[in-house]
Amino acid sequence: MYRFAKAAANISGQAVRQVRHGSTAPPNFHAKYGTGLMVSGAVFCTAVWSYVLTQTGITWNLSPVGKVMPKEWREPEEE
Repeated sequence: MYRFAKAAANISGQAVRQVRHGSTAPPNFHAKYGTGLMVSGAVFCTAVWSYVLTQTGITWNLSPVGKVMPKEWREPEEE
């Protein structure tokens, strides 16, 4: 566990240094590609979920009301 904590602290330290000194992406990257990436990501996500919801045949049990029955109560055995 100690090694994991030490590695996690090291990774977070590297992230702080990278933010402090600036990332490797050019400053105009987001202005140039940001909107296209967001739109393409939203379209991809919508397409995948549309397929999953309509074509996979998954039965979505959204509400357990009326479907879950309690177990019969069992009296403790007397000695």
